[in-house]
Amino acid sequence: MGPTRTSLEAFFTSRADRELLSRFEPSAVPRHVAIIMDGNGRWAAKRGLPRVAGHRAGAGAIKESIAASIELGVQYLTIYSFSSENWRRPAEEVGALMGLFVEVLSRELENLQRQRVRVRVLGSEEGMPERTMKAFRDTEAATADNDVLTLVVALNYGGRQEIATAMRRIASEVADGDLAPEDIDDATISSHLYTHDIPDPDLVIRTSGELRVSNFLLWQIAYSELWVTAVLWPGFRRGDLLRAIVDYQRRSRRFGGRP
Repeated sequence: MGPTRTSLEAFFTSRADRELLSRFEPSAVPRHVAIIMDGNGRWAAKRGLPRVAGHRAGAGAIKESIAASIELGVQYLTIYSFSSENWRRPAEEVGALMGLFVEVLSRELENLQRQRVRVRVLGSEEGMPERTMKAFRDTEAATADNDVLTLVVALNYGGRQEIATAMRRIASEVADGDLAPEDIDDATISSHLYTHDIPDPDLVIRTSGELRVSNFLLWQIAYSELWVTAVLWPGFRRGDLLRAIVDYQRRSRRFGGRP
């Protein structure tokens, strides 16, 4: 069942959001929205706060985006929570972020269950703290039967690394005689990625105004629509997601062809 006008108007209450809502088409909602959450550090710096304060505030924006995705009828929401390159950040910041993951998962599990959100983690476990990884795996198991929204958490994730891992698996199957080189196609590669059972994103959102994809879902976003906002991630609200989707609905997706 898709979103209803009554429920949408109860959720989007500001004048600006209501104006956007008048242009929203419930039958043309992107199935999968992926977000490059950027700007936590800058948000904190502008307020004279430590970077971890920005990450903590960013957790609120995730909660807001989950609620808005459910209300708008999005089925998959992927968030870029920690990249394979983020290990280069100061150890104190990384350690605080790993602890924050555990804290947020524990605090929000009841809400995720109530909202019927299924959590799915993708990325490499290599180098991840055992406590953090256990918190994510426990949340995956606890929410496995939920069916309203799938929240995909890209954790210790890098697009190039994902593709390289898939290539090694495919090469191994070829070497074992289980796969012929001439049979390798787009579908073969897709089936060996972390996202083998998740549809490709229809819409990719990046906050903070940066114009790059930062090694995020490189294979999967080949034909995704891109939407960039100058809003720093902790300031991202339900109206921002609605604005992105309304803009998406105005576009013509041709996947390389002609109308």
